[in-house]
Amino acid sequence: MQALLFDLDGTLIDSLEDLADAVNAMLTEHGHPTRPLSLFPQYIGEGVRILVERALPEGSRSEAEVDACTVDYQKQYASRWHNKTKPYAGMVETLAGLKAQGVKIAVLSNKPDHFTQLCCAHFFAAGTFDFVLGAREHVPRKPHPAGALEIAAHLGLAPGDCAYVGDSGLDMEMARAAKMLAIGVKWGFRGEQELLENGAQHLVSHPEELLQFASHEVEVV
Repeated sequence: MQALLFDLDGTLIDSLEDLADAVNAMLTEHGHPTRPLSLFPQYIGEGVRILVERALPEGSRSEAEVDACTVDYQKQYASRWHNKTKPYAGMVETLAGLKAQGVKIAVLSNKPDHFTQLCCAHFFAAGTFDFVLGAREHVPRKPHPAGALEIAAHLGLAPGDCAYVGDSGLDMEMARAAKMLAIGVKWGFRGEQELLENGAQHLVSHPEELLQFASHEVEVV
């Protein structure tokens, strides 16, 4: 693989508590019950609006309420996105190892682009990533392959020369749609079964296992 593209939340960084804290602060502000941390792995991954909608009580999901709560959630997250979040153990060293082998590294997230850029710049050294994209209004979110194909084109690579690394079935679905190698990580927010059911071609248990994809021939099927 000449490039590894990464999901952000649940793959590069453990951001679950900050995301949950921001949602629960928003829920409290709007007079709704808060949600336990254990529910958030299933809420996260498909963008901010869906995260907010899932967290709201079923009877409080009108379009107007979701709109207002989404705006307030982003205000809450802006004040706490780096409080408890940190890269997964071994991730910083693995990314450095991949760079040393000449592999290009990029990020594609359904997190809003502004926050994606902030997190990548804050938690990782300058120059770590060759390209970073979060969710943008004019581009379909994952599992649509548009963002992944945009990154491949920017890097000057064919999709088959790239792998996508993520922690959810949605990530694996997108990787397959983009004709990229689908690598699922076991340490993220979702489970191994979901990854396999959605097309994961390889599963890794620790970030350092990703180094093998830069040093061995891997066929994308």
